[in-house]
Amino acid sequence: MDALKNELLTLVNDAPNLAALDEVRVAALGKKGRITAMMKDLGGLSPDERRERGAALNALKDEISFALDARKAELGRAQLAARLEAERIDVTLPVRPEVEGRIHPISQTIDEIVAIFAEMGFTVADGPDIEDDFHNFTALNFPPGHPARDMHDTFYLPDAKDKDGADKKMLLRTHTSPVQVRTMLKEKPPIRVIIPGRTFRSDYDMTHTPMFHQVEGLVIDETTNMGHLKGCLVDFCRAFFDVDDLPLRFRPSFFPFTEPSAEVDIGCSRKGGELKLGNFGDWLEILGCGMVHPNVLEACGVDSTRYQGFAFGMGIERIAMLKYGIPDLRTFFEADLRWLKHYGFVPLDVPSLAQGLTR
Repeated sequence: MDALKNELLTLVNDAPNLAALDEVRVAALGKKGRITAMMKDLGGLSPDERRERGAALNALKDEISFALDARKAELGRAQLAARLEAERIDVTLPVRPEVEGRIHPISQTIDEIVAIFAEMGFTVADGPDIEDDFHNFTALNFPPGHPARDMHDTFYLPDAKDKDGADKKMLLRTHTSPVQVRTMLKEKPPIRVIIPGRTFRSDYDMTHTPMFHQVEGLVIDETTNMGHLKGCLVDFCRAFFDVDDLPLRFRPSFFPFTEPSAEVDIGCSRKGGELKLGNFGDWLEILGCGMVHPNVLEACGVDSTRYQGFAFGMGIERIAMLKYGIPDLRTFFEADLRWLKHYGFVPLDVPSLAQGLTR
């Protein structure tokens, strides 16, 4: 038995690869292996001999099994090291032109928006994509029968329970406004934030997709008024579109969460079937805004007799399409590398007002 042990251990240690090691295992411990055959012969021995020889064979089997496992781990590490060495990539080499990455227009546009509003003193806030009914609708002054709550607009999730076991309606947020609610519940005025992020609605065509991006702004303090809102949006639109004399028109409108409310148009021209932004006498709607409704302030624990503020929101894809001449909203999400190479941006060109938003 000692001679068999030494022979098998030598075969295990000399196995050059995992396949050869497995052959040693089968030859020693398989159904027709040498140790297995010796254990089958135990039945012809006396009880005392069977007990003594059985214990010795089990000890031999355990020792060979341990040696096999150790050698397998060693060969596995060597095999992995050889594979990693063979697949080594020198990341210091320059990127091949045909595979050079591009910044997606959505990411670029968000960076541009943040750069502009950061100069105005805004900070960036964010929140979860999955919201409850309170943050998405109720706290924003949406009445129970409002059309925006209907299934054809909102992706509702299977019924969930709150910590007390009561039913809790959950949904994919239909706008980034719930982050305004969360910010007001968490922070005390003065507040000045912008909120870029993904939103979800049940719609799909050339100008609508089930998932899209919005950016909203919120300012809460004791003195902010509609004039501040107008100046903020005028400065933003002129900086973003890089048109110094871009006119803005504020039209009265209605939103449940602002009062008074307005829709904002920017000047444009549609002559010859081509859309051109500037002071040309025509108008194009671009965003909505207004003074935060007192009911929203009170729902978020803010004293509406002391504080007031404004809010605004716009679609990021929409302003990106206008600025960069992208005709179809759906192409933003089709993962076409040819499209991204045409409309994408060179990495590391970080937008800033000092060096330029796009280069």
